[in-house]
Amino acid sequence: MHSEKASVGLRLAAWGGLLFLHFPILIIFLYAFNTEDAAFSFPPKGFTLNWFTVAFARPDVLEAIKLSLQVACLATLIALVLGTLASAALYRRSFFGKESISLMLILPIALPGIITGIALLSAFKSLGIEPGVFTIVIGHATFCVVIVYNNVIARLRRTSQSLIEASMDLGADGWQTFRYIILPNLGSALLAGGMLAFALSFDEIIVTTFTAGHERTLPIWLLNQLSRPRDVPVTNVVAMLVMLVTMLPILGAYYLTRGGESVAGSGK
Repeated sequence: MHSEKASVGLRLAAWGGLLFLHFPILIIFLYAFNTEDAAFSFPPKGFTLNWFTVAFARPDVLEAIKLSLQVACLATLIALVLGTLASAALYRRSFFGKESISLMLILPIALPGIITGIALLSAFKSLGIEPGVFTIVIGHATFCVVIVYNNVIARLRRTSQSLIEASMDLGADGWQTFRYIILPNLGSALLAGGMLAFALSFDEIIVTTFTAGHERTLPIWLLNQLSRPRDVPVTNVVAMLVMLVTMLPILGAYYLTRGGESVAGSGK
């Protein structure tokens, strides 16, 4: 009886925590459809889709969306290539410095974003590289690589070595084994890693602030909008778009990788 009451209490506490965390997001969603032209009016005066029309008719919004999509796609592509190669090099063999290399790969996402941003800005200035789209992509790729690396190395550790040995015994060369055995096993891990990397890049603001120069990605555009209270309805619409674009890939990645929690990264 006591355990049943405790279980109910834990569930209520969990749902209460989730509501507390997501309540501000629900408010943004609610006011994106508010008919009132003022910043905030409670309760909302009605329902309208007018602000979506206004938002997508503004060139500055469209340019910011285009730039964020471009940066996210390029950073994800770089992360997929480098993260996959790094995981393939590290998942089996033991060698001197392996743990140090693994730490260096994971460090960019473990460090505070402001540290990474300052370090990247200093490096770019030392090399004489002007901040722009290139520097934003490089900055995003540094932490997106970690996402792909973690997903792929976990999948490689769960891939049976006997499959690879059987393929080689049957006469397949290294490329054929990779194409027909390893790559199909990595498919969902690569897709999930790529989706997470895209979501992480699309809404990144701290590192972007130091590496963007005069470029304005969507998160930077949103930050600048905080000083314009007259544009709050449009800002709400764009904020909702950012949340949807980042939330959907994360949910998709979760469904692609669920069920492997007990062995992911365990070396089995």
